[in-house]
Amino acid sequence: MRILLVEDYEMIGDSLKRGLRDEGYVVDWSRDGAQAMVALSDGQVQYALVLLDWNLPREDGLSVLKRMRAAGNTTPVLMLTARVELGDRVAGLDGGADDYLVKPFELAELKARMRSLLRRKESRATGALSVGSLVLDPTTHTVQQAGSPVVLTAREFSLLRALMEQPSAVLSRAQLEERLYGWDDAVESNAVEFIIHAVRKKLGAQLIENVRGVGWRLKTDP
Repeated sequence: MRILLVEDYEMIGDSLKRGLRDEGYVVDWSRDGAQAMVALSDGQVQYALVLLDWNLPREDGLSVLKRMRAAGNTTPVLMLTARVELGDRVAGLDGGADDYLVKPFELAELKARMRSLLRRKESRATGALSVGSLVLDPTTHTVQQAGSPVVLTAREFSLLRALMEQPSAVLSRAQLEERLYGWDDAVESNAVEFIIHAVRKKLGAQLIENVRGVGWRLKTDP
């Protein structure tokens, strides 16, 4: 699941990125408001959630938020700020924020609020994905094969979800890496193959088909 983190303070940003990566999130980190707007304007990247600091260089978080909403971007936004006044919280929520968390905060609370926003978002989506005997539910983050639960790691789940969302399409290495890794993540040359191998071990060797020189697709009749 891809998250945009917008935070200019290096220590906080680095700590949040490491903590969220350990939770299985793919994190893109913008250090200022202008860079965040570039990321949000990229039509090739879809973020599940934006963690947006208020006090940012070049363009403040509230301005970024208002521009997002004016452009029709409905991605959930959790504002992160040291501003504690009621008027500031109201301004953030009225500006389009879905939730508001005052610094300093515990990582556990941030993760809980993120999960709440993501559940809310998923409940408005189409629901579970089904291909053959496979059922993947983004809301509960579960996978079943022929009615039996299958435990996947966060990246295995993300890869399978990407393939199940477009079961007849061939996804390239670059497209899969985009779903699995953030901007600053070190990606080994065989990382995608390693995750595919792990998924095949759990769900069947014939499940994911390699189209030589192009990429991979999910077989609809494994």
